[in-house]
Amino acid sequence: MYVYKKVAFHTLGCKLNFSETSTIGNQFVEKGFKIVDFSDLADVYVINTCTVTENAEKECRQIVRRALRKNPNAFLAVTGCYAQLRPDEIAGIEGVDMVLGSNEKFKLFSLIDSFEKKDLSCIYVSPTEKLDEFNSAVSFESAGRTRAFFKIQDGCDYKCTYCTIPLARGESRSISINETVNQFKNLVEQNFHEVILTGVNVGDYGKKIGTDFYSLLKELTNTDGEFRLRISSIEPNLLTDDIIKLTSTNSKVCNHFHIPLQSGSAKILKLMQRRYNLEYFENLINRINQEIEEVGIGVDVIVGFPGETNDDFLDTYNFLKDLPISYLHVFTYSERPNTQAIDMDGTVKVNVRKKRNNMLRILSAKKKQEFYKKFVGKTLEMLFEHENINGFMYGWTSNYIRIKAAYDESMINKLVKLTIKDFDGEFCTI
Repeated sequence: MYVYKKVAFHTLGCKLNFSETSTIGNQFVEKGFKIVDFSDLADVYVINTCTVTENAEKECRQIVRRALRKNPNAFLAVTGCYAQLRPDEIAGIEGVDMVLGSNEKFKLFSLIDSFEKKDLSCIYVSPTEKLDEFNSAVSFESAGRTRAFFKIQDGCDYKCTYCTIPLARGESRSISINETVNQFKNLVEQNFHEVILTGVNVGDYGKKIGTDFYSLLKELTNTDGEFRLRISSIEPNLLTDDIIKLTSTNSKVCNHFHIPLQSGSAKILKLMQRRYNLEYFENLINRINQEIEEVGIGVDVIVGFPGETNDDFLDTYNFLKDLPISYLHVFTYSERPNTQAIDMDGTVKVNVRKKRNNMLRILSAKKKQEFYKKFVGKTLEMLFEHENINGFMYGWTSNYIRIKAAYDESMINKLVKLTIKDFDGEFCTI
């Protein structure tokens, strides 16, 4: 029998997906496989999908075809959120051998005994109401083993009207503080100097096991070693005063938050069924800036939601323009099946959505430049990556400023304090 030895992965979507792909990859390595680039010839291709936007699903179909052009005889497995929500749709794509849902993505080797090409796709997908398992996951940045993305939470209990994630990932869940701390210690012992805590709704950690995210953060900061913690993203209603105070007083917690807003229009925010109002959000941002020195704050925003008039968009634009934040992540609303928003009136034309997206991206660039310029002449803690790119190396500060410096091997994967000399329009330089 032919022994399959090469496997390739392609991941769509969020950092959480990348963490999970890395964990699946480790299972293949343990079985004697060699991981190769997705553009290379492989015997098995695994695609971990996203379903946040329509484009992600189109991209998935294109990637399937690309893999099969490389090797028509390869075994092709598709997993992730798109696979969970629409397995029959994926199974109908010619050449797909296996569809794995959210519960099954880590069980591939127990579900099949060979990677022989199949005539029909095998579908292994649990109903959404049975998505109750938690599987830890870790991934590393391609630029070198300096920063680890550590999954500590999965699923979401929120009912935002535009989002399919609760359907794709199930209810909020997490593992105990002790188990999480033990896995975290292992990462520190592996010489990771920054660990990014990831999940679908990270701030919801521990709700169903008698603890909370703040308690976890306190325990993690007590770990021995040289490291810093970064929170990937946290809902504004879950960013408590205790977490803000811990960040302001403990240097092991990065002075950086990424906080979803989604709309600066009170009307649209209500239609989205978000769990806060604009006054709450504004007060939160101002309080963070007052209490945490040199803090960096990123904000998510969606444009083109059903019913968003030009005045509603301008409310969002002006609200964000006046907020003391560092940058924006701008998303264009995409109609998703099985969401409340898809049936709402007031569809925004696609060209209007694109225009609004571009306006906010320009605003984000201005915010980022203003933020970066403030730190010229200041000394900040930095962590540099391994890569030598044309004689330069790159890193991040605690407050999420991208740093460029002449390559110096002695600074790789170390938390160093250096003075920023200039801003070149894209990076701060030393």
